[in-house]
Amino acid sequence: MINDDDIWILGINMTKFGKRPDLDTVDLAAEATMAALADGGVTMADMDVLAAGNLMGRGGIGQQLQKQVGQTGIPVFNVSNACATGATALRTAIMAIKAGEADMGLAVGVEKLAGAGLLGGGGEAKSDGHHWEPNGRYGAVATTDGRIGTDTMPGVFAQVGMEYGHKYGGADFDLFARISEKNHAHSTLNPLAAYSKRFTLDEIKDDIMIAYPNTRPMCSANCDGAAAAVVISGEKLKSLSIEQQRRAVKIKASVLTSDPWQEACQVLPDVNTLTKNAAATAYEAAGVGPEDLDLVELHDCFATAELVHYDNLGLCGEGNAVDFFESGAPWRDGALPVNVSGGLQSKGHPISATGIANIWEVCHHLRDEAGDRQIQGATMGLAHVIGLGSACGVHILEKSAA
Repeated sequence: MINDDDIWILGINMTKFGKRPDLDTVDLAAEATMAALADGGVTMADMDVLAAGNLMGRGGIGQQLQKQVGQTGIPVFNVSNACATGATALRTAIMAIKAGEADMGLAVGVEKLAGAGLLGGGGEAKSDGHHWEPNGRYGAVATTDGRIGTDTMPGVFAQVGMEYGHKYGGADFDLFARISEKNHAHSTLNPLAAYSKRFTLDEIKDDIMIAYPNTRPMCSANCDGAAAAVVISGEKLKSLSIEQQRRAVKIKASVLTSDPWQEACQVLPDVNTLTKNAAATAYEAAGVGPEDLDLVELHDCFATAELVHYDNLGLCGEGNAVDFFESGAPWRDGALPVNVSGGLQSKGHPISATGIANIWEVCHHLRDEAGDRQIQGATMGLAHVIGLGSACGVHILEKSAA
């Protein structure tokens, strides 16, 4: 049943992630945009609002995109919100529809990151010097523990995983490597992933150590890519064809959170609390619980991150993330598949595209269009993304009953 006040994803698509030297940022965004419009059976002339996300560019990506795919005078929102940029763009379009200012909107996320190397906390590649020098706002509080340091993503998430293991037990180097092994195995069924290669456990453990316990295959891959989604009001959707209604995916919850105030260390970001808050709010808004989910795409920027987010998203009881993984539940053929796409470790992580790409994966299964990696009978899924700074987006999606 389609209610007038529901919001739906009408069309969604993503480019192949990886090295795309032949296309610039606008080209990539345009490729994803045109594919999403075609997927929904609509055009730029049907859009009432555009929200576009890009973190590493010069700004104004939305207007640049318009000049390539259709300049219609609609309002444009340019979004930058760390790794949650794509999810934030989507939520911006959703809010415009909820406010009654639009019937249909477009959200896009795009990034060129191939060859960027190790990114620092501010999203910039590290300097070529041999010694790390603290500077700027965070230089005064960040530790000076070498080239990696805690102000970089590998350092932060390495500590997050080790902290969880220290608190609850069972999380060791081998366990994190096996999480990565799962995701790389899943990637072999995803033709749009940046890397579709299965790694043995020894290959993962013996690779270059980035920040213990994460070796290189256990880290998300910097790459180029874009993803786009068309969202529509329930009232407008009812005026479209039965086929468009059948393929539409209902957004049961769209939540964005940031860090709440707490008496805590201001050096090491808290990636847990804002995710727990986002998940709890999303479940309440959707009127469902983790037990109702058929698949989850979560932000596994590192193998350590995936483990803690099992707990943060309520996929297991508090402190039981290790047992959840050991049960086999997050494998594609398990009780609650997680990162069937291959996750950020294999699919890749073009920062601003990730939030929408995770949603695309879930939509693909809810439409029964995921091919060899299809989760049979999937009717509900969750997509999660988190960006340090911090921002967390959680979307709960449901298969159309049309």
